[in-house]
Amino acid sequence: MFEQINQIITVVQGAVWGLPLIILILFTGFLLTVRLGLLQVRHLGKAFRFMVKNEDEGHGEVSSFGALCTALSATIGTGNIAGVATAIAAGGPGALFWMVVAAFFGMATKYAEGLLAIKYRTVDKEGHVLGGPFYYIENGMGKKWRWLAKLFAFFGACVGLFGIGTFTQVNSISSAVTTFFDPKAAHTVSLFGMEYSWATVIACIILTLCVGLVVLGGLKRIAKVSEVVVPFMAILYVGLALIVIFTNITAVPAAFVSIVKSAFTGSALAGGVMGTMVMAMQQGIARGIFSNESGLGSAPIAAAAAVTKEPARQGLVSMTGTFIDTIIICTMTGLSIVIAGSWANPDLEGVEITMDAFQKGLPFPPVVASFALMLCLVFFAFTTILGWNYYGERCVEYLFNRKQAVVTGYRWLYILAVFIGPFMTVAAVWNIADIFNALMAFPNLVALLVLNGVVVKESRDYFARLKESR
Repeated sequence: MFEQINQIITVVQGAVWGLPLIILILFTGFLLTVRLGLLQVRHLGKAFRFMVKNEDEGHGEVSSFGALCTALSATIGTGNIAGVATAIAAGGPGALFWMVVAAFFGMATKYAEGLLAIKYRTVDKEGHVLGGPFYYIENGMGKKWRWLAKLFAFFGACVGLFGIGTFTQVNSISSAVTTFFDPKAAHTVSLFGMEYSWATVIACIILTLCVGLVVLGGLKRIAKVSEVVVPFMAILYVGLALIVIFTNITAVPAAFVSIVKSAFTGSALAGGVMGTMVMAMQQGIARGIFSNESGLGSAPIAAAAAVTKEPARQGLVSMTGTFIDTIIICTMTGLSIVIAGSWANPDLEGVEITMDAFQKGLPFPPVVASFALMLCLVFFAFTTILGWNYYGERCVEYLFNRKQAVVTGYRWLYILAVFIGPFMTVAAVWNIADIFNALMAFPNLVALLVLNGVVVKESRDYFARLKESR
């Protein structure tokens, strides 16, 4: 029965993540890149300056940096470690090339999302900031499009509950912990008619308790935890990846050649040329979107809570998230995997591929490399769980007119989903996540295309004022 369900999920995933959605995502990013005049290149330095310089004026609940860290807590997760590995294993090294291409155009998309989130957000009588795609669809496109906003909110709540937010993250954490502490499954317990390692069960219980303690505290607690954990985990992981790259520097040129060549010719290990080229594009873009969430519509939910009065300024801050997440962190993961050749081992999947690459590439004993990567993955996935709980709650708030009883119920369902996550198969988990990601992306991409004129007008006005103030 489980095999049949997995087959159905795989067929649906292939349908929603077909060429139409890939073309729509790339076209949206390309259109915005052209209309904004390569903004992601011309204003990247300014974006990083604004990232660490918070505004004091304007409405909001958290600082711009806090909003970015909340967004990064959701984006920097298993997609950067297990997702990149899964993409390269399925589509060859060329998947990394398409991941970076999608991220480059995705920076313009993320900028537009952040700008629209601030422009069309609302503040209720209690000072509670409400914003995100559902509000720029309803307030920007008009009330007649509210059905599209509701559709986005429904799929967004599902992504949090069944996709990026819970199953994929917890599954990857338990897999990494079990691989490190009990690789041969010597200590098992029978649950749900199957045998599981005690390491999986214990990790599941501890993680569920930690998630419950934080998410029950709401946005401000999530933002505070994220502001501490996100910078720490990103620096630690980038440091480890840099050690792998520099200690194997002579293999880097060949790795780049393999990545670019495979992007257009496919990989012999994966099958026919055209099939693997399409597979490389599909896997690279799908996993790239999973990782940086550009076009998905999640980040603007966090951006809307930032203390700011300038929509374009927050758009620039939001844009740095895609650069950090994919162009820096995912590229380093992919390079490490290609250098080590771990992606070609059919006996490895998901996080095991990255772990094998770090064990081979780091000049430390394998046990140290494994522990360091496990620690990074646990932090990455934990913060993603927190960030997506916030996104899911905001979606539920919109769907049910801020009924707190429903929001509280969603919170507890979310914690339950965290507990269930480790006991699902890896393939099913990633495919379910991809399906809900795609369904969530469609309404948001439609809104971005319709409102791209607003984005261009706001941007020109802001940069003109910025130039005059110098």
